[in-house]
Amino acid sequence: MELPQVFRKKMKNLLGEEYEAFLESYDREREQGLRLNLLKTDRERFREETEFSLKPIPWAEEGYYYGAKDRPGRHPYHEAGVYYIQEPSAMAVVSLLDPKPGDRVLDLCAAPGGKTSHIASRLQGKGFLLSNEIHPARARILSQNAERMGIANGAVFNEDSARLSAAFPEYFDKIVVDAPCSGEGMFRKDEGARAEWSPDKVRLCAQRQAEILENASAMLKPGGTMAYSTCTFSPEEDEQAVEAFLKAHPEFKIKKVKKYPGMSDGVPGWALEGREELSCAVRIWPHRTGGEGHFIAILEKEGRDERERKRRFPVYVKDKRLFKDWEDFLRENLSAGNTGQGELLSSVRRREFMLFGDQLYLLPPELPSFDGLRVLRPGLHLGTLKKNRFEPSHALALWMREEDAAGFCRLFPESPAMGAYLRGEALSLSAISEKEAGAVRIPPERKKGWILMSTGNGKSGYSIGWAKLSGGILKNHYPKGLRIQGYEE
Repeated sequence: MELPQVFRKKMKNLLGEEYEAFLESYDREREQGLRLNLLKTDRERFREETEFSLKPIPWAEEGYYYGAKDRPGRHPYHEAGVYYIQEPSAMAVVSLLDPKPGDRVLDLCAAPGGKTSHIASRLQGKGFLLSNEIHPARARILSQNAERMGIANGAVFNEDSARLSAAFPEYFDKIVVDAPCSGEGMFRKDEGARAEWSPDKVRLCAQRQAEILENASAMLKPGGTMAYSTCTFSPEEDEQAVEAFLKAHPEFKIKKVKKYPGMSDGVPGWALEGREELSCAVRIWPHRTGGEGHFIAILEKEGRDERERKRRFPVYVKDKRLFKDWEDFLRENLSAGNTGQGELLSSVRRREFMLFGDQLYLLPPELPSFDGLRVLRPGLHLGTLKKNRFEPSHALALWMREEDAAGFCRLFPESPAMGAYLRGEALSLSAISEKEAGAVRIPPERKKGWILMSTGNGKSGYSIGWAKLSGGILKNHYPKGLRIQGYEE
């Protein structure tokens, strides 16, 4: 692999006798990883239902290396949000931060959504997750991935870190700063990162990282924890960046974390003052383990959060007449007597509803007022209030479970009917064979209405979208922008 000569010289000076092994790693096939979405599945169930060649990733209990012949991105489980395809080293960041259910968490530089989905998986629907991305196009991708993974207790913002910092002072229990960097750790994966690299870019990234860290620190509660990570080897962006931050912020320290096989210490000698605590940081090298280059420092903020903070809430929908079509939809299309996900959606029990034009959202209770901020997704997108009817969103389908729906149709992942659904085709109920359908649960008296489509090989399936039943035909409501025209017929 062609590497910039200046980069080669720098790495030889840093690594010494390890340099040749480091260089040889660029000629090896890189390891590929996927991480299970624990909002939808678990390890035992997933391994029973798939034939992927899987090997556990040591630092991520829900992470696996997958085989070179596997194609998880082409499997319906990917479209159903059962897993997220993620570079193995990147999974270490959230694992080491260790968010717990009930935490308020900020993912500050969140696109495309790998760490956001990992955090949401760990929160288990409890607490609050704010995912932010400053670049509009990347923020849209982040929002789409949050939808696919079935995240309901989160919001997606498109903001500058300084504006967020002013809006959320000392608000979060945990923060991820996966800082924009020179990308040296991704050279094996990303040809663009190699082409764009230069010493000047390293310096510019270091300046930007210092600003982002400063803004992030103001949003962390006393007693809170922040993960600073990069996918680069440059000490200027790693040990030196953390050292400068600690020098300016004596209320922070680096937390000692468990180092898994293949991880090594941060290197105090690569910083300007050589603070010994930098050895508590984590480095992941491609020649030492199955993953790309990564640097992680878990930073703890001293103190206890004992102050009462008054919060302004968003302006929720107060006109109950607007909820008639929504409540009609719940009554007609969710299972009778549902006490699970469906009960959480009722306007009788919840107040955190907001309308953006004709689009209805259910906001996380922890989300404060966001006046003046750019918001792409303030919560769970429920659907569209149309004239005298409600049309459910794709996001709602991906959040629901089979047992929540009054009617569902589960198709085997490899079946022709599943491929037809993902291509946007209508399906005839009578034409779906037993070899294609794992289960069709539609009450005989139900001749029309919304049907939850799901996929799976086991006793239950994973929701993947909507169809509308009429005259024995399942009219396809899989979003046009997601339809897979090349999907195997």
